[in-house]
This record gives sequence, C-alpha cells and structure tokens, in this order.
Amino acid sequence: MEEPTVISLFTGGMGLDLGFEQAGFEICVAVDKDKYAAATVRANRPEIPVIQDDLSKVPVSQILESACLLPGEATVVTGASPCEPFSTIGKRLSIDDNRACLIDDFLRVVNEAKPQYWIFENVPGLKWAARKHVSFYERTAKPKGEIHDDERPGSAFDDILAKFEATGYHITGPVIVDAADYGTPQHRKRLIMIGTREGTLVEVPPPSHGNPESLEFIRGQKQPWVTVGEALSKFDDPYPEFAKFPAWGGYLKYVPTGGCWRDIPDYLKEEAIGKAFYSSGGRTGFLRKLSWHRPAPTLVDSPITRAACLCHPTENRPLSVGEYLRLQGFPLDWKVEGPLGSKYRLIGQATPVPLARALAFAVNAASETEYALKEEVTL
Repeated sequence: MEEPTVISLFTGGMGLDLGFEQAGFEICVAVDKDKYAAATVRANRPEIPVIQDDLSKVPVSQILESACLLPGEATVVTGASPCEPFSTIGKRLSIDDNRACLIDDFLRVVNEAKPQYWIFENVPGLKWAARKHVSFYERTAKPKGEIHDDERPGSAFDDILAKFEATGYHITGPVIVDAADYGTPQHRKRLIMIGTREGTLVEVPPPSHGNPESLEFIRGQKQPWVTVGEALSKFDDPYPEFAKFPAWGGYLKYVPTGGCWRDIPDYLKEEAIGKAFYSSGGRTGFLRKLSWHRPAPTLVDSPITRAACLCHPTENRPLSVGEYLRLQGFPLDWKVEGPLGSKYRLIGQATPVPLARALAFAVNAASETEYALKEEVTL
C-alpha cells in the first residue's frame, strides 16, 4: 500500500498537517494566502510545495500539479477554513462575511481533485449559524411567528450541509468534539465533518481521554485529561517570547493560580473589569490565571484580551509563544514565523495536533480496511 497523501488547504500553522504526518501521511502541497503561514511551512518543511495565494484564485489544476497528483489520487483533502464568520466572538456575520465563501472553494477542490476522503474542521458555532445574524436578545424578544427563517439558528448551516452533500461523498458528522478528549492539554471544541468518496466510511474516533473523576477513567476506559502542568513541566524556555498586558494586567497580582477576576478584592472588581461588571454570566475568562492541574481553556488569537485572558499560572504575564505551542501539541522545536501577534494568531487558530492525529489514524484505518477488502476481491 502506497504512502497516503494529503492536499492541505488553509494550512496556517500546520496543526492538522502535523497530526497527519505523525500518522504516516505525506503532505504533498500546502495552500494559504497568509505570508507568515507560508513562511512557517517553509521554515519547518522546506520540501513541501507552498502556494501562497487566496484559494479562490488558485485553479485546482495548479494545486494538483504542485502536489504531483492526478484527480482521484489524493488520499485526503484537509481544510479548516477561517472560523471568524461563525465564531461566537466578534461580529458573527455568518454567510455575509466574504470569508465564509471559502467553504465553496474547499468544495471546489474536493469536486475537482476527487480525493478518497476529505476532512473539514471549524468552530461549533458553524452548526448554529443563521443566514442573517440576530443577537440572542433580539431573537428572544420577538414573538415566535415573527422570526424569519433566515434568522433561525442553523439556517445557514442547512445551506452549507446541502453543498457538502451535493459532492456525492458519504458524510460522517457534523460531530462536535473537545480536543482535551484526545490528549490535548486544552479544552477546545471543534466541529468535524468527514467525507468518503466510496467504500469504508471514516468514523470520528472515540475519546481517548476524559475527566479523571469520570466513571470511564475509574474503570480504566480512558486516560485522564492532560493538564497545563504536565504539558509545560518538561518545557525549558529560558527566554520566553510573550506580549505585555495592558494596564488592567496590574490587577492580576490579586488573582491566585486557577482564579479569575472574582478573586480580586470587592472594592476593585468594577474598576478591574469595567462595564462587564454589570453584565450577566460568570465571566470567568476575565483576568484569568491558568491552573496547573487542569487543561487550559481554548487558546485564542491573542492572550492579552481582558475577556479571554490567558495568564501564566504563577507569573503575572501572558502565556508565551512557546507555551502556546505546547498547549496545542506542537513539537518543542517548531518554528513560527512573523511578528509576535502573527505567531499567537497562527498557533491559536491551528487545529490541535493530538486531535488531528486521532482523525488521521481514523482515515488510515478506513483506508487500510478498504485496501484489504479490494485485495480479497482480487485473490
């Protein structure tokens, strides 16, 4: 059986690609318009052809030629298109955001390259995306009959799913998984869909890790979640590269390891978190220090936002670039190119490597089963 091959779209920091490499796949081509993503690929894997351009402008024939593949020869096309249009953070423009059209470009590559499998990864919010975003408060204020179908949660995803189904591939998912359940020292929920052209379907692998207080762990069915302390215990970075907190970072001296703004003295709380003091909800991401004994929360594009603060467990500073890499499961020697903000962004947007590896092994298992069945037929 030949070495399985990957066409990598929206490559970014190479989280998905590393997982597939670790499962024995060859990355044949990487496509990303971001110059720092392209530079990161070249710095770590100079042998991989890189197409640095907007995918919408790249003919599939160019992708196949760079990969030295013909239509139908690629084992898998992978892609984690920009998630901002469907994220719960930001403007949430859904399909009105131009970046949402990149899903169509992913499907264009699938339709023309005809891989045996494809894997699509995005934020869970994609599943609930409406064609027209309306805030929760606006929607709940409207009488039921006045909610337009375009405003219905999931209406945009219905359209997206129909496009995936139109490819003719058999689809597994959508399934929402937590990367911590696959050995990543970070809780990070992702939406996964897998397409199979023909033959054995790829199943989303069952979780290998779980809450150490769960029955599955007690019965020996799962390993415990990997904690921040375990991930960083062997990480020696004498010159950590990290950003600086704005002025509100001074309040972190009142926050213990594993705590947040709620641990700040009462007379300083309103001053520390501003208008958010009067909003509802737990707001536990505000002025947060990580715990050594739990997986990290989701790594975001920047660790220095007040509402999604990612402070080192014992030092009053943000997580460093190296610590970001470790909590995403990247190798110790991985290089990320670009200025500091771009480094955080590339790592923060990446698919966690342990989750990617689990998906890759699932593709491998289906592919090997299909190969064995064909061998039986020919004997």
